[in-house]
Amino acid sequence: MINKIALTDFRNFRKKVFEFSKGTTIIVGPNASGKTNILEGLYLLSTGKSFKAKIEEEMVNYDVDIARIRGKTKGNDLEVVLTRGLIDIGTDRPEKVTRKKLLLNGISKRLVDFVGNFRVTLFAPSDLGLVTESPSTRRNFLDHVLSLTDREYRRASLSYEKGLRQRNRLLFRIREEGLSRGQLLFWDKLLIKNGDYISAKREELIEFANNQPDLNEQKFSLEYDKSAISETRLDQYKEEEVAAATTLVGPHRDDFLFKIRNPKSEIRNSRDLSRFGSRGEQRMAVLWLKLAELSFLSEAFKAEGLIESKPTLLLDDIFSELDHEHRDIVMQIVENQSNPAPHGSGQTIITTADPHFLENFKKVNIIKLKS
Repeated sequence: MINKIALTDFRNFRKKVFEFSKGTTIIVGPNASGKTNILEGLYLLSTGKSFKAKIEEEMVNYDVDIARIRGKTKGNDLEVVLTRGLIDIGTDRPEKVTRKKLLLNGISKRLVDFVGNFRVTLFAPSDLGLVTESPSTRRNFLDHVLSLTDREYRRASLSYEKGLRQRNRLLFRIREEGLSRGQLLFWDKLLIKNGDYISAKREELIEFANNQPDLNEQKFSLEYDKSAISETRLDQYKEEEVAAATTLVGPHRDDFLFKIRNPKSEIRNSRDLSRFGSRGEQRMAVLWLKLAELSFLSEAFKAEGLIESKPTLLLDDIFSELDHEHRDIVMQIVENQSNPAPHGSGQTIITTADPHFLENFKKVNIIKLKS
């Protein structure tokens, strides 16, 4: 749960502080007023990454060198410092600096140690890409959720990514310079060890999602398309890998499909939503998955014995994308999120450009932005 956030030279905010209630906070304002930027700042404090920036320096206000995002939770002070890589110190040569710095209670942390101290579930219009875009989008979703709950998963992912880059470089040199394949042995073992852990945890998360209740009588499911990694499979593709100078098997090739089926049909008759789903079905499938994420994170909180068991739910202007029936479903979700629970109530932060939307709530904290 986040109490407040301070934004300094971040996006369109020169210096602003926003406070959030323990229940529901609604950020209302016209387009381009910075509503989504506030959620982006919260997401940065949770994951150390942006959900919208293509390059991180675009989050720094256009005529300064440094942006700061600071947040205060019940137990921690979190801060993300962003730069363009250079700072003007009043000399002919700007000073080189780190492009991003993560701090927990004033102490610099690696990403693997920063992530997980404040947990969020984000639902935004762009999340429709989980159904329709490339497999990397879906792998990033799995990595995001599991990294928030499992420090070993974060470590394994970083180790796997570094090992993958090294192995691909070696494959290139084997092809171009005729190096011995024996040099791959160390990296093969590293990828297999970490890849097995990554695949197992992804499988657990997908199984958890498939055990979640139906949404609005629609039966959604995920089908895991796993690319297992082993000595046998690496050997099977050894010639193709050298030719492509790329590792062809492993969790970096994983994917999953969204499926929907008629309640009276068997699972084998389910439809692939990316190919045969309506836009409304695709939206509801993503919402179903986000609810599974929310439940998964809540269960992880409880397992850790934390008093506040629910992550903060961020809803970015999703009501403009939904019809009245689906809006009512989301409204019920928000109400359930804020209800007291044995392990504490959940916090929800919503953005909207429609001031009439406020009429649906009685007790909320309202943040009004101007263009």
